[in-house]
Amino acid sequence: MTSESNSSPGHDAVIRLVAESSEWLCGNGPCSDIVISSRARLARNIAGYPFVGKASAEHRSQIIAEVQNVLSDRIGNRRTTTINVEQLSEMDRQFLTERQLISRELSRGEGPRAVIISAGERHSVMINEEDHLRLQVLHSGFALDECWQECDALDDQLESQIPFSFHPQLGYLTACPTNVGTGLRVSVMLHLPALRMTREIQKVHQAAQKIKLAVRGLYGEGSQALGDFYQISNQLTLGKTERQLITEVREVVQRIVEWERKVRRMLVKDREPWLMDQVSRAWGTLTSARSISSEETMHLLSSVRMGLQMDLLDGRDAALINELFIQTQPAHLQRIHGDSLATERRNIVRASWLQKRLAEQSS
Repeated sequence: MTSESNSSPGHDAVIRLVAESSEWLCGNGPCSDIVISSRARLARNIAGYPFVGKASAEHRSQIIAEVQNVLSDRIGNRRTTTINVEQLSEMDRQFLTERQLISRELSRGEGPRAVIISAGERHSVMINEEDHLRLQVLHSGFALDECWQECDALDDQLESQIPFSFHPQLGYLTACPTNVGTGLRVSVMLHLPALRMTREIQKVHQAAQKIKLAVRGLYGEGSQALGDFYQISNQLTLGKTERQLITEVREVVQRIVEWERKVRRMLVKDREPWLMDQVSRAWGTLTSARSISSEETMHLLSSVRMGLQMDLLDGRDAALINELFIQTQPAHLQRIHGDSLATERRNIVRASWLQKRLAEQSS
């Protein structure tokens, strides 16, 4: 267990998550060789309350209580856990961010705020982020329709008991004008090492920008593309239906998936010895290093994951590689270890953890 002296129900819930694996990391689903996960997220505000930026601490606490009253037991047929984010340590908030369960904005915010998480971590509801509510559904693989259906059902579950701020012409009202309308953001997390290796990735950015889609890193807005992970999402919602937004993102992602596969085939055909060397060196470093940084780990795991999906490595589990992308992040590593770690010590523990997990799979 952790050596921290101040425990709380929220902290205890984080500790329980350490031993669990998120469903969206399982490596299943359509196009899972390229697509890590799909997500649907809805922005909602509760009628009768000021937006979060103007809401008092009392208002925010009341909002948490109202939402928890509806979702304290289940989301759909899944049990839920409520975590008071305000009471968490910085490390626990970082853990939830690394886990994709809360945004960096909610982690760094102030005042009463919370997140409600379903079993398996498929659903999460952030409370008092930029808007009163951010409803999120995550699936492994290319599964935008499934994400939207479950997010729509969660929206209905809440709206049956809580009135949302809605305008007959504008649609759902949100703090940021780009979310007004449906309030829907759909995104797909892609693993694109071949496009990055061949410097074709810039063309992905250019193609997405032409049709008003955003290309971001692992943790969304403002983050870098560590481990060759890129999130493709819509930027605007006003004037478009949910179906139109999903279709736009799906069509672009389908083209990028085929593009990445084409470049991978080209690399095998034209540069197979070099590619095999990259993959083998990555595997060798991960299984033998005595100290390794988070950034280097992400880069090497990316090469290994690509090699696995291209049949350049045998007998490896894609789900484990996906998990290691998250487990080797700073907060996860410290929670697994059970104590706070300085950077140098963290790099040593990371190397040891990688060797342990990869050896389990090789045995």
